Amino acid sequence: MGIQLFKKTNINFTGFRRKAYLISLFFFLTGMIWIFMNGGLRYGVDFAGGVIVQTEFAQPVQDEAVKASLAEVDMSGLTVQRIGTDNREYMLRFTATEGASENLRSRVLEHFAKAMPENQVTIQRMEMVGPKVGADLRNQAVEALFYAILLITIYISGRFEKNWFIAGGVSAVLWGGIYLLDHGAQWFGIGWFNKMYAIAVAMLITLVLAKKLKLNFALGAIIALFHDVAITVGVLTVLGEDIDLNIIAALLTLVGYSLNDTIVVYDRIRENLRIMTENGAEPTMEEVINASINQTMSRTVMTSLTTLFACLSLFLLGGSVIHGFALTILIGIVVGTFSSVFVASPILLALGDVNLYRSQQERITEDYEKPGEHGMV
Repeated sequence: MGIQLFKKTNINFTGFRRKAYLISLFFFLTGMIWIFMNGGLRYGVDFAGGVIVQTEFAQPVQDEAVKASLAEVDMSGLTVQRIGTDNREYMLRFTATEGASENLRSRVLEHFAKAMPENQVTIQRMEMVGPKVGADLRNQAVEALFYAILLITIYISGRFEKNWFIAGGVSAVLWGGIYLLDHGAQWFGIGWFNKMYAIAVAMLITLVLAKKLKLNFALGAIIALFHDVAITVGVLTVLGEDIDLNIIAALLTLVGYSLNDTIVVYDRIRENLRIMTENGAEPTMEEVINASINQTMSRTVMTSLTTLFACLSLFLLGGSVIHGFALTILIGIVVGTFSSVFVASPILLALGDVNLYRSQQERITEDYEKPGEHGMV
């Protein structure tokens, strides 16, 4: 017998959907306003290009003293960020030309030794990325997120609506559209229209096509994933975190985690559409969704808590190298669990009724598989 965190519950989750939407809207707008006020996302060296130097002092030192020690070194745009609470570890970020980056380690140590001879300093990490490489990495990161969501659209549509060919055809058209938009801008000399703009247009088209083709399960999952990524990035910006490759890796991990949670609820909704109507009953879509979320609530909370504890250990004990990754996952678990319950499922209620979804299920009855039939869900 499996472990259950909660006994049988009967919570009206869909009744809270409007309040949940307001909560999501608040965090989304707060993040977007903060990003706008700061002139855009704060990219790490991976994407912006430049140099990052992580230093550790033997004795505590103030931020101003660290910056003043490097006044004579060619470090344009130098920012000093304290790591931890003991004023001993600092992260230095700045842009540097190829000539200025030569022998940088020895010059930094030399100026620190000159300014603070009694306070020994060691360089724990140094990374250098050119601006062209950083821009390419940034475009590839956004592209990776888009294609992950596009493939998810195909999977969800095929699994829950048996529209493999339609979803695959739409995805192929969108991929071709991105290629034409990106290369067309280069052919016609439209320098400001880069791949990121093309992907933004493709994402919008994906949502519109999913709505027109009644791929409601896919549309609900996509909106929930947009919700998770946007709010997580917004919270990271408010907390002053740089967006780098570690953050992108965490966001891709979050996409998969949140999707898994959503699919479990969707599977139960699909099962209840069959069970609750096979005896001639006429439940509303709201009743089906509430029953499904209540039945999976114990599993959802247990999975989220165990993952949360593991990531909390990484955040507290993993050190500064994976600090951004662990923090992103921590935020994403909370946001992803919230969206699976209060965003992805209620969207189905807004897009159709029991008759619509029951007619879709009748087309795939022979392929029906009960969740957990061939393994743990």
